[in-house]
Formats: sequence, C-alpha cells, structure tokens
Amino acid sequence: MTRAYSDRVGLMADAPNFPAAWDEVVEKVKIADELGYDSIWLGESWGYELFTSMADLVRATRRIKIGAGIANIYSRTPALIASTVATLDERSGGRILLGLGPSAAQVVEHWHGVPFQKPVQRTREYVEIIRMILHGEKLIYHGEFFNLERGFTLRFKPVRKDIPIYIAAMGPKNVLQAGEISDGVLPVYWPSTKWGELREQLDEGARKAGRPPHSAAIAPYITSFILNDKATDEERSEARMKAAMPLAYYIGRMGVYYAQMLTRNGFGKEVEAVQEGWKTGMQTAIAAVTPELLDSNSIIGTAGEIVARLDQWVAAGVDEPVLTMPPGTPDQAGPQLAAVMQALKS
Repeated sequence: MTRAYSDRVGLMADAPNFPAAWDEVVEKVKIADELGYDSIWLGESWGYELFTSMADLVRATRRIKIGAGIANIYSRTPALIASTVATLDERSGGRILLGLGPSAAQVVEHWHGVPFQKPVQRTREYVEIIRMILHGEKLIYHGEFFNLERGFTLRFKPVRKDIPIYIAAMGPKNVLQAGEISDGVLPVYWPSTKWGELREQLDEGARKAGRPPHSAAIAPYITSFILNDKATDEERSEARMKAAMPLAYYIGRMGVYYAQMLTRNGFGKEVEAVQEGWKTGMQTAIAAVTPELLDSNSIIGTAGEIVARLDQWVAAGVDEPVLTMPPGTPDQAGPQLAAVMQALKS
C-alpha cells in the first residue's frame, strides 16, 4: 500500500510538562532523522527554554524539520521570534517550522506575569509582524497591541522568507482565523471524529481571506504508545493508563481551552467526570478518562495498528500527524521508531 502521507509524519520530541533526560532526547531525535521522519516538535511551558533546545537539535540533525510547538504569543515580542526563527532557519539550512499559540492564562499571567488579553487578535498581529520581518519589509505597523513607526528591517536576509507558521488553534474564532493566516494548525486532543469539521472551519477562513481551500494543514499532536507485536493485555492496559495521564492533566490542570474544546466536540460528560475526579486527586481523574475519550485522540498499539489508525485519520482529514516520541532510552525507542516507519512504507 502506498501512503502519500508517510513522508509527512512527525514526532513530538518531549512533553514540556514532563521533561525527559535531554541527552537521550537528542539521541532519539537523531535516530528519527536517520529513519526519515519528517519533523520533530518541541514544546514549552515552565521548564526548558524552547529555542535553545531547538538550536541543539539543529546541530545534531541533518534533514529533519525542527518545529517550535509552540512559542507563546506573550512572553517574546514578534520581532524577537522573527529574528530567532530566521537565525535558526539559516543555521539549519531551511528546516525550521514556527508554531505559535496563546498557551494558557495561568501560565501567561502567573509564570510570565503578562496580562492574558485578546489571544485571537494578538495571534493575528504576531503572524502579520513576523511575516513582514521575514519578507524584509520596513516595519511600520499599526495594530491593537503593536504600533511600530521607525521602519526597522531585519539586518540579514533570511534563507526563506516564508517559514511555515502553524497555530495552536482550538477555539472557533482562532480556528477560523488560522484558516485565514496560517500554514497549518497544531490541534491537541482534538477528537478524531471531528477532523472533517475542523477542515471545514479552516477552509471557511481561507475563503474569507481569498486563499484556496486546504491552505492550512492539519497537524495534530497524537498521544501514541508503540507496543511490540507480542504485547500482553496487561502491557496494553498499562500503556493506556500512561496515555490517559496527560489527557486528564490537560483537561483539569491546563486552563479551560482543552475542556471547552472537548465539550464542544461531544465529550462534555467525560470532561465533567475528569474535572470531578481532580477533586480527589490525579489517579481518580485518570480513572475517569473513558475508553471512548482516550481512543478519540490517542493511538495505543503495535506499529501496524498505529499505522492502520493513521490511515483512517488521514482519510478523515489529517495532513501531518505528529506522534509521541517513544519513552525510554535511545536503544529502547529506536526499534519502535523503526517499526512504525517500516509499517508506514509496507
């Protein structure tokens, strides 16, 4: 079977809220690079700094794309982000992807100490200013948040003036806007039954901006656990429990966006159960994640089972699936990554 998407499968290198040993992360990314995975994405919350880590990966890899997934739109200015990604793109030979998003009010206000105001409008201004800078335009800009008068320009010519910009959009207004202004979206925990609706919303935004349909790719982060072909029922149950942990955490402890998005998409009762579970503790919240909720946005199985599910999700609207980097040492993760790549190409 020929899978056109097999050359567009990415990996999330590390969970920003549960960071792994960095040297092992780098070694696993090098393996992914050699195996032919398309992209590697790094997140950021209140742990390791994002672009420093991306620079490490630029030096350690040869061909894989390296994505910021995501840089929030409050803690750095758009000019700083533009010059940072242009620098990294030069050093990497044109391999950088920029993901932008609002993060969450708790993080923005109580880690960065910045008011969490109008994230949709702020996202638009960041994208517009970053594109102006990368295109070498004089920076004269008048928006709601930024008024820039002096006409500065970037003092070096970027390798690419159109570095792809993805948006971590979940709310209806942000999704519609992403269709207008972005190269892709990075949905997290978006139910697989709703890929068609997401595509319709993005294309509606594209039409509004005079862009062709499918201007914005759907590149979801997919919590995934790769099992060996002889995995026992106990090992499967353990993997499902591990996959449920970050889902419960994001529903109950990472602001309201994830809970609201899942509720809009038909999982209101499940969200309420997880939130109620948090009143007792993490284990109760994890136990409240139903099989239906988990299977709607996560893939746990053998390499062949994972690819079979990806086939279904791509047919439903996914363009660039982003899987979880396998846990453990490079020696443990390498064979799992190889098995998925082999299944993709078989």
